[in-house]
Amino acid sequence: MKVKVIGAGLAGVESAWQLAERGFEVELCEMKPEKYSPAHKYSGFAELVCSNSLKSSSVDSACGLLKEEMRRLGSLVVPVAEKTAVPAGGALAVNRKDFSDEITRLIRSHPNITVINGEVTEFPEKNAIICTGPLTSDAFAEKIREHFGENGEFMSFYDASAPIVTAESIDRSIAFVQSRYDHGGADYLNCPMNKEEYDAFYNALINAEPAEIHEFDKNPNVYEGCMPVEVLAKRGYDSVRYGCMKPVGLTDPRTGKRPYAAVQLRAENKETTMYNLVGFQTHLKFGEQKRVFSMIPGLENAEFVRYGVMHRNTYICSRTLLDKNFMLKGSENIFFAGQMTGVEGYVESAMSGICAGRALADILSGKEPLNFPPTTMTGALIDYVCDWTDGQYCEFDPMGANMGILPPLEQTFKGKIGKQEKYHALAQRALSDLDKLIRK
Repeated sequence: MKVKVIGAGLAGVESAWQLAERGFEVELCEMKPEKYSPAHKYSGFAELVCSNSLKSSSVDSACGLLKEEMRRLGSLVVPVAEKTAVPAGGALAVNRKDFSDEITRLIRSHPNITVINGEVTEFPEKNAIICTGPLTSDAFAEKIREHFGENGEFMSFYDASAPIVTAESIDRSIAFVQSRYDHGGADYLNCPMNKEEYDAFYNALINAEPAEIHEFDKNPNVYEGCMPVEVLAKRGYDSVRYGCMKPVGLTDPRTGKRPYAAVQLRAENKETTMYNLVGFQTHLKFGEQKRVFSMIPGLENAEFVRYGVMHRNTYICSRTLLDKNFMLKGSENIFFAGQMTGVEGYVESAMSGICAGRALADILSGKEPLNFPPTTMTGALIDYVCDWTDGQYCEFDPMGANMGILPPLEQTFKGKIGKQEKYHALAQRALSDLDKLIRK
């Protein structure tokens, strides 16, 4: 039986893989390289536009738990990410090109997947998964609006990416190697600031000139997890010093003391020839980025290979429109997956693709799709995003994996339980419940 997956981003490749591995003939439609969104540049599948990090590797963290759940569900993305990983301390970060190339190779070589290049401009009739992402082309977005009718309102927020500099242009007499509290490997470069340096940088940052938004909405809603650093800085003097520039767990070898503030740089590729400024998503003009970020000690002569950019992310009223399988209510097996559903983040998008692909395969095979318990990170995210039957909570902010959306623990502990002990118990409960579900 033939099925269609529209879009070859993280959600799309996971959906296509799940279906193909279950024997379905998959038509994977991807508009690149014939047409690119404002944020995409590379022709390969599963292109990572913002950070190259898939967040924590620890199973006792929210995103680490989600990745482990995905691995047990047969994920394509997670093992490829591990194969193409670059040093990032306790995080799973990848070489973007190697990651995309390997995903593309596996998808194109699968005997049950046929890749069709070109923009899709018609809404599918049945047996399809729409994974066109937060930058869905205008033509196809309009078709989705038309299909939804009175429920066709989209919600939008803005996403921003961080600049990347060459390794050789970083002053190693100032920037030092260390992960916070020495967790994981010493995989970060740190650019320390004293108070005077921070004051000068902070004032330059909050007064720098932003780029024009152009076609985007005049009043964008910026998702907290990708807040441009200049927007965050305007919330107060210590906002970035307690955020992306926090110095805790670091020791400047020149002074033997903790710096007043610090900028961390993470390897962008395995060869460590490029580094991105962690947490420095921005929408400043390119010239302003060069001027302001060159004030960071150690980056005075930095060569920028990519400046930060900001782009629109669009998502639908999934709570009204989609059931708990990511299927459009009342449709003939039309599913949505990825950030368009309101999940936020690379891993979360891929997760939704797995769930949608498995659900469509189950339905077409006459089986009941998996009903993920809310004690799993997968189930908790689905419960947050999809199928609020009363419809009154349609408006919502995108949600990424976090321990706060899991139900409280039922077990009791002797004495006061620490956060890490609690997270470990939540993770073990989640994986146990997922294993029980899969074994049924």
